[in-house]
Amino acid sequence: MRQTPAVTYTLKGPVLQGGLVRLEPLEHRHAADLAEAAEEDRDTYAYTWVPRTHEVADYIDAQLARAATGRLAPYAQISLATGRAVGATAYWEPRCWRTEDRLDAVEVGFTWLARSAQGTGVNAEAKYLLFRHAFEEWRVSRVDLKTDARNSRSRAAIESVGARFEGVLRNWSRSWAPGEDDRLRDSAIFSITAADWPQARAHLEARVRKAVRRTGRDEATPTR
Repeated sequence: MRQTPAVTYTLKGPVLQGGLVRLEPLEHRHAADLAEAAEEDRDTYAYTWVPRTHEVADYIDAQLARAATGRLAPYAQISLATGRAVGATAYWEPRCWRTEDRLDAVEVGFTWLARSAQGTGVNAEAKYLLFRHAFEEWRVSRVDLKTDARNSRSRAAIESVGARFEGVLRNWSRSWAPGEDDRLRDSAIFSITAADWPQARAHLEARVRKAVRRTGRDEATPTR
């Protein structure tokens, strides 16, 4: 019987820059900005892992520890309008199904944004940059995203970037909701495949162009 190769692929995320946001590998130098961003308005974080001010250093340590395993490439999201970190995101869970050195699929997750950055186009462009790199540089066949099945705001945001809903997996992962440290959650699963990417790319580029025009900035998202 054919053996599934051991996954030894190590995620390494490069700096990715567009017209609204720059994604930089997460470091402790981002801590002060993230602490401020996380406390702007926490009403949107009911089901999301977002640190409190006193937890930011530990949050970064935890993400860097995951990065050391090769399973995570964490980012700070830097607003180009202010030069400050306004949230975080990551590549997560590399999967190599055919050979151990060929990346077939990856997740985009651990995403949160300051309230002031929500609805500005930053999320759409960050997803665009992450998806583009995954599909066009790593040549993955699939990018997936998941969220707490109860999180209607997050589900709507994921669908808005072109991901397709695939279903709900029950008791799929730990809950990040306050007071649920010992509970598992049902996870809503979404994906974009390589076949979906051209349409999703055009959709996201149009959204980002509109957002960039609203800011009055001259920069446009690079499309090579």
